[in-house]
Amino acid sequence: MSRAATAPALGAGNPVLRAGLDKVCGVYKALKIGVVVPAYKEQAQIQAVIETMPELVDCIVVVDDASPDQTGELARAAADERTEVITHEVNQGVGGAIVTGHKRMIEEGMDVSVVMAGDGQMNPSYLPKLLDPIADEGYGFVKANRFYSSTSFEGMPKHRVFGNMILTILTKAASGYWNLVDPQNGYTACTTEVLERLPLGRVHKRYDFENDLLIWLNIADVRAMDVNVPAVYGDETSTMNLMKVAPRILWTLLGGGWRRMWRKYILWSFSPIALLLLAGLLLTVFGLAVGAWATIWSLTSGVSASTGTWLLGVAPAMIGIQFLVQGLVLDIQATPR
Repeated sequence: MSRAATAPALGAGNPVLRAGLDKVCGVYKALKIGVVVPAYKEQAQIQAVIETMPELVDCIVVVDDASPDQTGELARAAADERTEVITHEVNQGVGGAIVTGHKRMIEEGMDVSVVMAGDGQMNPSYLPKLLDPIADEGYGFVKANRFYSSTSFEGMPKHRVFGNMILTILTKAASGYWNLVDPQNGYTACTTEVLERLPLGRVHKRYDFENDLLIWLNIADVRAMDVNVPAVYGDETSTMNLMKVAPRILWTLLGGGWRRMWRKYILWSFSPIALLLLAGLLLTVFGLAVGAWATIWSLTSGVSASTGTWLLGVAPAMIGIQFLVQGLVLDIQATPR
């Protein structure tokens, strides 16, 4: 039977309703498995998500992120003895709901904390596929990848396909996980030992949560991998506003990429990767700026810039690009595997 009580939320002024979990005895390959279900306006799907949860799951934490509908009430009605429903009094975003759930799993002594969204898009029958690399190969973080075949994009609008491709490339560069694809996929499994090493309170709380989490995981040198899992699309509706979300994610990747380079390659141990990337960026920008100035001068004055001026632009740019490429190669080789 589920319970609910009051406890502090993430951030001042945001209390949540929460309580202790009832223990059950299921263990998967000597691991205690907890599932976090972030839910916002998911009254149509939330009961099915809870009722179809595999028996291998030891506990379920549903985090109702201040839904204005009956998501929380319906979750409590469907809850079994493994389930706790936590209700945020103030909406914190999908990342905030996940962090609340992860912290609860740490408190409850779970070995692995899995995220399965409340919209029913994550097929529970694939859960062992996410858990096996952790149990058998010692990975700290495993995520699903929807885009593993030529048919994976069928039914998805072309602009979303393009957006996913761009986000994948940018997230690879910012996070350093060059082996991962589909960064916005929230079907993940992470050991609580890894979660305890992360500054969960500093991870971004909105739709850029997955991107920022990958950056923090790489800084902690956590081994991560993808597993191929098809998505389940139904009648659910997305609350994401692409026009607002895209700039936020891009800003997160820019700041997070710099944070990763500073902490991992400069602050903790000055690495040739940092030297190559920083020098390459400066030389490239300088060369392009000189080249642009020389071009504008030649076009507006009618007098071609001198050979020395062109060389001053071309040489640094070429050297800078070579440095950047070599730095990226070393960064790819440094991917935790």
